[in-house]
Amino acid sequence: MKTVLHSLLILVVLSFAGTGRAATPNPTEQIKPFVSKVVDQLKDPSFKKDTVDNRIDKIVTLVSERFDFEEMSKRVVGKPWQRLTLAQRQEFATLFAKLLGHVYIDKVDTYVAMKIEFGKEQLKGDRAEVKTMFVDATKSIPVSYVMILKGDKWMAYDVFVEGISLVRNYMEQFKGIQQDKLISTLEIKLQELKAESERKGATP
Repeated sequence: MKTVLHSLLILVVLSFAGTGRAATPNPTEQIKPFVSKVVDQLKDPSFKKDTVDNRIDKIVTLVSERFDFEEMSKRVVGKPWQRLTLAQRQEFATLFAKLLGHVYIDKVDTYVAMKIEFGKEQLKGDRAEVKTMFVDATKSIPVSYVMILKGDKWMAYDVFVEGISLVRNYMEQFKGIQQDKLISTLEIKLQELKAESERKGATP
């Protein structure tokens, strides 16, 4: 009798322990409202009339909710990242975030009028890939978010647009650049992007 009671007690304890575990959050459900917020921001008439610098700051603040810029920067830089100081890593990640802000701004006319469809997600441990499709009457553009689970939040560290990795694209651009020139090279790229935006009439 004691053995039976002991076994039942163990089962009860284990069942309560199981219900106490936090379920892994769903990456698709987390990124859906994020994508909607970004698109809504890009569509906002007051946002479109703002200066380039202000628009970049707003986009970076918004995108930071779901993008891990430090993880992205580490992968873009590669091995030299380990030799950068903490301050240099933070500066590079901040500048890289602004660079991606320019990329978002540059795609405003392409994406804001398109419908977003969410496809299958791939989940393996603390990694996930969420597939989406931007569609209109004439074309479909596949966009996939590669994510890592940090705490209870899925954070994107790479984006594939039409099969092309954003991280790998910038890896090629920074490949072979000396460690002490990484930040200055990124600053130059930002200045070029800003000048190009202004030439296109991005400022009011």
